[in-house]
Amino acid sequence: MQNKGLVKVFAILFGLVCLYQLSFTFISNNVENDAEEYAEQRVGEGVENYSELRDAEEQRYLDSIGNEEVIAGITYNSAKEKELNKGLDLKGGINVILQISVKDILRGLAENTNDPSFNQAISRADEAQAESQEDYIDLFFEEFNSIPDASLASPDVFFNKALSDDINPDMSNEEVEEIIRRRVDESITSAFEVLRKRIDKFGVTQPNIQRLGNSGRILVELPGAKDVNRVKNLLQSTAQLEFWHVYKNTELGNFLFEANNVLADIVGGEEEISETTTAADTTTTTEDEDISELLADAEDTTEVAAGNNPLFELIQSPGFQGSPVLATFGVADTAKVNDYLSRSRVRFLLPVEQRYAKFVWGVPDEETGTVGLYALKGNRNMEPPLSGSVITDAQQTYGQLGNVAVSMQMDGTGAKIWEEMTGQASSQQSNIAIVLDNIVYSAPGVSTGPISGGRSEISGDFSITEGQDLANVLRAGKLPASAEIIQSEIVGPSLGQEAINSGVISFVIALVFVLLWMIFYYGKAGIFADVALVVNILFIFGILAGLGAVLTLPGIAGIVLTIGISVDANVLIFERIKEELAKGKSQVDAIRDGFSNALSSILDANITTGLTGFILLILGTGPIKGFATTLLIGIATSLFTAIFVTRLFIDGYGKNGKSLQFSTGATKKLFTNMNIDFLGKRKIAYIASAIFIIISIGSLFVQGLNQGVDFVGGRTYTVRFDQDVNPTEVEQDLVAVFGSAEAKTFGPNNQLKITTNYRVEDEGAQVDEEIQQSLYEALQSYLPADFSYDEFTAGSGERSLGIMQSMKVGPTIADDIKNASFWAVLGSLIVVFLYILLRFRKWQFSLGAVAAVFHDVLIVLGIFSLLYKVMPFSMEINQAFIAAILTVIGYSLNDTVVVFDRIREFVNEHTSWPLGKTINNALNSTLSRTLNTSLTTLIVLLAIFIFGGESIRGFMFALIVGVIVGTYSSIFIATPIMFDSVTDKSKIEKKKKEEEEVEKAGTTTTTA
Repeated sequence: MQNKGLVKVFAILFGLVCLYQLSFTFISNNVENDAEEYAEQRVGEGVENYSELRDAEEQRYLDSIGNEEVIAGITYNSAKEKELNKGLDLKGGINVILQISVKDILRGLAENTNDPSFNQAISRADEAQAESQEDYIDLFFEEFNSIPDASLASPDVFFNKALSDDINPDMSNEEVEEIIRRRVDESITSAFEVLRKRIDKFGVTQPNIQRLGNSGRILVELPGAKDVNRVKNLLQSTAQLEFWHVYKNTELGNFLFEANNVLADIVGGEEEISETTTAADTTTTTEDEDISELLADAEDTTEVAAGNNPLFELIQSPGFQGSPVLATFGVADTAKVNDYLSRSRVRFLLPVEQRYAKFVWGVPDEETGTVGLYALKGNRNMEPPLSGSVITDAQQTYGQLGNVAVSMQMDGTGAKIWEEMTGQASSQQSNIAIVLDNIVYSAPGVSTGPISGGRSEISGDFSITEGQDLANVLRAGKLPASAEIIQSEIVGPSLGQEAINSGVISFVIALVFVLLWMIFYYGKAGIFADVALVVNILFIFGILAGLGAVLTLPGIAGIVLTIGISVDANVLIFERIKEELAKGKSQVDAIRDGFSNALSSILDANITTGLTGFILLILGTGPIKGFATTLLIGIATSLFTAIFVTRLFIDGYGKNGKSLQFSTGATKKLFTNMNIDFLGKRKIAYIASAIFIIISIGSLFVQGLNQGVDFVGGRTYTVRFDQDVNPTEVEQDLVAVFGSAEAKTFGPNNQLKITTNYRVEDEGAQVDEEIQQSLYEALQSYLPADFSYDEFTAGSGERSLGIMQSMKVGPTIADDIKNASFWAVLGSLIVVFLYILLRFRKWQFSLGAVAAVFHDVLIVLGIFSLLYKVMPFSMEINQAFIAAILTVIGYSLNDTVVVFDRIREFVNEHTSWPLGKTINNALNSTLSRTLNTSLTTLIVLLAIFIFGGESIRGFMFALIVGVIVGTYSSIFIATPIMFDSVTDKSKIEKKKKEEEEVEKAGTTTTTA
């Protein structure tokens, strides 16, 4: 090998760089361990809520020493920024995909028009999106253009005040489309920036936020986030801040009285009260009377029948006279009150000057379960005098009484309007309501005259955390449209730690086995391969840390699988060296030629696997990207260490004439002089494979597959109990609540995976909360008596019970994931077909390889279809399974390409041999490598399958089946199909038959 010195220097320097990158992880882990010990000393287990208190103490410790030097100028904070990132499944946290409502943006751009064509197109686009993969904006334009004479540049659509600088009424629909697309994209970009600013202020280390194409979807990953509800509210809050003038209760007292009378008629089914009687009797009630007086007098009023006061009987307490609170109601009654006040006959009772009154609620009082009702002074367009867009800064502060508040600063325009509003409120002795997301947080009066400078304050019953979050949201700005969580995955921190433990155990077991096997099979040469393997692992982790990549449990699986790839490269090299030594070459020549001859096979095998890895990286999401990243990095580092690092050790050992054996006494004669007629057995293989494929296809049609929520939509929860539970009994209780639910044992007998599609199409944090509450109530009989709802949803703490992990996938994105997975598999097949065609220049090779891959995929799918109901672990078809299928494709092709490469070599070397003989010899010569690599890879996969954790057990099972079937198909399917598709096969076979006859005749003569 030339340039040994340069390779050695590069390997040493690169190794040092990797160690440096990993040192940050080592430093941060040590400091965090110290913080954990400190917290345990400060807070004993006997203290109530000690787990949460320990977390707080731990964070306080880290904050206090964050900027102190640990070593060589490195602080904990600087090390934390550069440490190896852990994914959700290893650290716990939340991963969500938010859908910014393009419909809301379009309505906003059209200024909420009532144009029939616009609303018809919106309605049709909603219907079409349920079964389409197109972006919403494309669907809207398609539907709008299908309406005769509909114009996007109409004054009733997009030619309005806000867009008049960009759009004129003479524009065609195509011209307007371009402008609207740009505006929608700007709004989504604005939403992305708003969310990024909110997340930056949230305090989560190593957050990840990125746009997903042009669909309006935004991926947010927050490893380590523990307060899930807080995160959801922070992400989904539109922060629609508004300032309104508000009515006093004395101004609407008469209306409420009349409303109660009319509702008594409507709700009670009584005879309609005559307008004359109503008018005559209501004159006795003046607008200055308090609601409490109305209630007191109700018994003496003929129009309010005893026991029939639909509105008044819901009032918990009246507002004091002159207050902006009309009355206080129970939180549970708000929907009924909303219904009453929205009825047309009730709204008709409002005087002309009050007809645009907008009824909204205040902040609920959690202790009493009550909430105040307010009436905002609305207008024809229901637009507030001042909106939150004027806010330039917001801080969490404290009010005069020491209560938590949020102080805001407005820009020049906002300050001017605010001064006018406060001046009006001061002169009229009225109030201004501060409304956030349609909830009145406070409605202060103004007694000191106009407030200049644009400063204002929101006070309410906030906790410090709520005040900080509200300030962050206001400071970052409001979302331009609603943001709904269409996919989410939540992993509890305790489950994350268990995943780390299981991942490390599987990694160590697999590594130890491979190291020992290489020494057992190749002796001293195996030791050199082991050193190269350890260097390879160092390179992988160092590169992951340097790139800021995220390490996930599938990522660890990818690294362990890389061990198998690295071994494969060394096995190919060592087997070729053994062949060269068997030819009688010197050790130096055998090593040189062995490395040279193996290079082509190594490159072809790794490139085909790398192509499937790239497709996974492009089309995959979340953990699948982690798997693909580590696989691709592992392929690159394996090539370098096998070709260069192993060579350095071997050449260095043999430079002084030392003899180096590439086998041991037990393995020296293994797989030598093999002469199996593989092609002669191809018909048996065809029949066996055909039977398996027919069974697989039949099962797929009859029994189908157990599709996970990734593909069908729904919610899934991993729930842990304090005792073993019967999944059938639990499932019956869940079906009674949700109508449709499934419960399966997931790992130990005290842990279930619960799946339901109940209300899967309903979006919003409130819906998620309601379903979790229903889940808790359905499972309460299986949980400890003192186990609260908050503990159930936290899934952490010392008991580690309740929801350990949850996932939600909306039906729209589920459909998208399914389609992306289909194209990923199809795309990988096409790419590999073209690559093999390019490398081997014969379509027969490509046909054989792709046929073998189809064979492998069908059998893996068939086994999953046949066994998913009986296996004691999850065999869902989800994104992880698609990753497994693509890996199986890569592995199968890896095997096949090595065989094809040897066939091509033998064809060029032995031009006089019949093709059948050439192929059989090539297969026999690669048998040692095929079985050796398959065995080590299988043992590695079995180690992960047994010790690697429940969440990837189905993933590993698919890989195990795929490796077995892939090894078989490369020998008995790919090669025979390639052979049978050769056009001049008949001539070859005829020639072979003539040679056999001649040989037979010669034998007969000799005998005679």
